[in-house]
Amino acid sequence: MSTHPKSERTKKENRIERLVAVSNRLPIAVQRKGGGWQVQAGSGGLITAITPVLKNRGGLWIGWSGTTEEVDWGEELNIASQKSGYRIHPVTLTPEELENFYFGFANEVIWPLFHDLTTRCNFNPKYWYFYLQVNDKYAETIGKYSLPSDYIWVQDYHLIAVAQMLRKRRIARRTGFFLHIPFPSPDVFMRLPWRAQLLRALLEYDLIGFQTVRDRRNFINCLQYIAPNLKTSGRGDVLTIQVDGRTVRVGAFPISIDYENFASTSAGSAVQTKLHWLRESMGGSQIVLGVDRLDYTKGLPERLKSFRLALERHPDLHRKLTLVQVLVPSRTDVPEYQQLKSEVERLVGEINGQFTYGGWAPVLYMFRNLGYEELLAYYRAAQIALVTPIKDGMNLVAKEYCACNLEEEGVLILSEFAGAAAQLQKNALLVNPHDIEGVADAIYRAFTMDPEEKKARMKRLRESIKKNNIFSWVDAYLAAAFSKKLDDFPTEEEYVPDIRLEREQDS
Repeated sequence: MSTHPKSERTKKENRIERLVAVSNRLPIAVQRKGGGWQVQAGSGGLITAITPVLKNRGGLWIGWSGTTEEVDWGEELNIASQKSGYRIHPVTLTPEELENFYFGFANEVIWPLFHDLTTRCNFNPKYWYFYLQVNDKYAETIGKYSLPSDYIWVQDYHLIAVAQMLRKRRIARRTGFFLHIPFPSPDVFMRLPWRAQLLRALLEYDLIGFQTVRDRRNFINCLQYIAPNLKTSGRGDVLTIQVDGRTVRVGAFPISIDYENFASTSAGSAVQTKLHWLRESMGGSQIVLGVDRLDYTKGLPERLKSFRLALERHPDLHRKLTLVQVLVPSRTDVPEYQQLKSEVERLVGEINGQFTYGGWAPVLYMFRNLGYEELLAYYRAAQIALVTPIKDGMNLVAKEYCACNLEEEGVLILSEFAGAAAQLQKNALLVNPHDIEGVADAIYRAFTMDPEEKKARMKRLRESIKKNNIFSWVDAYLAAAFSKKLDDFPTEEEYVPDIRLEREQDS
């Protein structure tokens, strides 16, 4: 008996979709080794957040491999996909595209603009055209490897125009976008020469996600300047906008971490061994911990000045408190970042030169990546976490620190300009990172805080993060996208591709 075309179409429409994550970088990176290529695991907050969502669910991850050379992948790509639990498809960028799209528009225009640092912007017109060109290249790759039934989830500011390029190529896909960094207020955003084009590109998505209600409000307010006739309706976390006969949903979805993974791994024997060594090496001194990527948005010089002031004002901190500042290398070939690194190292040298005494140095500075277990050991060892960015979309270090604080004896000092402050403000010590005296006072307050208050605050922080974890984040997003949860997507073993659909080409 033949199947009625209508029922066949309905079956196809109701078919469980795969998730296709699209980001600037893949969760892997390649580098030359000898005469071949070596595949390494990538790092960063976005990879940490998205990996547990895709793992073993038959999904795809599309992004740049980290090199502008043509890579002879051989079996390496299949091996990496098998290890990851999802299929990996690289986008290749030319050196010129990398220079103008990534180092240019993404990092000299959007990054400083969206962090309210307009004096650092370089509005070079060439950057904009390369931005569109590379976004179109991503759209082409999506069309090649995804299915019409897939859900395309585009991540972050590098790829705002991807949905627009898919539409221009007549590649019909359901699309969502999530911005991991802040969205600026109109008085900042309106300085962008391509402000209208960027907003129109965002409105090509079916769902636009932001970290906080404030970011969403800034976006809506910017729309009112460009298109005052657009109507926004709804209440709560998700609003709707009517655009050219389409409904675009706009929501606030604060991102989080895999709480159980951080908590359980930090309790494991490997971390315990490193933790014991750390405590022995500190000689009884408490740790105030900073973990940051080298970037001018992280408030690093201000933090060091605050710590120095705390030492100047409170001699009882001497030999009892050590700032461990981990600085992860980033864009080290960019002069502005080289200057920042030099300033940080100058301040570290000045502070250590001023206060070092009897084998105690007030600042332990590391300019390198920490291994996962080593990082968790520092999280567990630190009595205070100093998370003081000038502005940040969320800042997952704050949540990771709390998840690993198994004894619940730590204190979180958090910038009020981090997205995480909206969730954690009641139990963290909120500070203005520009207020050198205020941060210094917060450091001393954390050091002298009553143990019972510490425990009560940290307990509530951990409960909040445990409840609102990475899976809650993705479930909230998918529910807004099309009323599904992560568990509705097939596992790798359950996913059986429809061969007809795999071969289907978009016109």
